[in-house]
Amino acid sequence: MELQDKYINLLTDFGFKRIFGTEENKDLLKHFINLSLPAKHQVKSLKFSDKERIGEKLEERKAIFDIYCTAINGEKIIVELQKTKQEYFKDRSVFYSSDTIRSQAPQGIWNFNLTPVYTISILDFVFESEKENPKYLHKIQLRNEEGIVFYDKLHYIYIELPKFGKKLNELETEFDKWLFIVKALHTLVDRPKMLDEPIFDKIFRSAEIANYSKMERIQYKESLKIHRDMVNSLDYAKKEGKAEGKAEGKAEGIDLTLKVIKLLKGGVAVSDISSQLEIEEAEVLKIKSQMNL
Repeated sequence: MELQDKYINLLTDFGFKRIFGTEENKDLLKHFINLSLPAKHQVKSLKFSDKERIGEKLEERKAIFDIYCTAINGEKIIVELQKTKQEYFKDRSVFYSSDTIRSQAPQGIWNFNLTPVYTISILDFVFESEKENPKYLHKIQLRNEEGIVFYDKLHYIYIELPKFGKKLNELETEFDKWLFIVKALHTLVDRPKMLDEPIFDKIFRSAEIANYSKMERIQYKESLKIHRDMVNSLDYAKKEGKAEGKAEGKAEGIDLTLKVIKLLKGGVAVSDISSQLEIEEAEVLKIKSQMNL
């Protein structure tokens, strides 16, 4: 696979961590975080923390974050990119943040004073519950029935990228420009004047493929392939689901198709997939042919 683009795709695992998850680009991460957080919660400096946390018991599920960092005042910050829709993604966010809260408990006597936890999720999908809502930025806190903040140390920030459709000449704020870069950097041939600001200098330098070593190019190619396979799988699944004609059938069709694709890529035989998912072998073969598997 030849690399045709000038800049990396930030929606790939490699691209996302290259810009947000390296020591050399920590200032970029801090800038993006501060644009996402309220003015009174601005981060002055931060350090990367262990991205994998393990529960107290061996049988408890591990929590693995894309980027996990700690601010100078102790605030815990999770930044993650989620490329595919998950049925219980909100539950997943709460699970991750809860694990981060629990990890603050020291040995011995403790007064339960917690440091704030922020979860910033960049989503390449739209919440089912928010499909009719044009807002792409959602800031969630614990509030009482009157809408007054009850607890100010737990923040969930969700950014639905598919809803962000501003073009270059429509970008107004630095946050707008950041979202445009995250979503569309790989489509640019040259750096637009609209993004000719000092804070973005490092992004364009760090994202230019020509500056990468041979090994980095190989790593990016693999990451890009995984990303494209995922996008193609989802596009095909949506097309198949749409053919069902009804909303319920669409959802079931997408889910079933994704299961078939996953099993095919895992090397499971067509007959076994047919038996396991209780569908005709002809349907499995159709999906296999469409996806060139």
